[in-house]
Amino acid sequence: MRPNDKIEDIFEEYSSGLLGYIRSQVKSEEDAEDILQDVFYQLARTSAYGEPGIERISSWLYRVARNSVLNFWRKKREILLDTEDAVCESILQSLLSSDTPDMVYLRKIVWEELDDALSELPAEQSEVFCLTVFDGVPVKEISLAMGIPVATLLSRKHYAVKHLRQRFHELYDALILQE
Repeated sequence: MRPNDKIEDIFEEYSSGLLGYIRSQVKSEEDAEDILQDVFYQLARTSAYGEPGIERISSWLYRVARNSVLNFWRKKREILLDTEDAVCESILQSLLSSDTPDMVYLRKIVWEELDDALSELPAEQSEVFCLTVFDGVPVKEISLAMGIPVATLLSRKHYAVKHLRQRFHELYDALILQE
């Protein structure tokens, strides 16, 4: 950043273009504005510490905007995965809680299908799924115990859930077509 540049002047010059770029990457106007605010917060923080190295302010701003958008989507994905896990656990709990003859039979079929589907997964994916869903172990604890990054564990669990969804969709179709 040039010594005479003021954050207000930089904001005037670049905010419109940056906001347009960010809008093209996210769906919500509010999210775009939050990301833009984050970009200029990072600029202000960098300027406050007098960090040299921002030679080309335009390139720096767009790189920070791109990284902020990526972080935004990464957080959204983690929230989505947490929501998907809650739905999956809710369905499993409802199957476990009823003892009507139909539910007992359905539960038997589901457990057999689940066992088969889990055996088709790579051991790493099956393990993280079972630990988090059946044993209730938080991903962060698994990460610390195994020395595997949280993102890697979340990815493994995501692939396991995706596979299980496909298998249970097939089971659902088979049950519906039988009736």
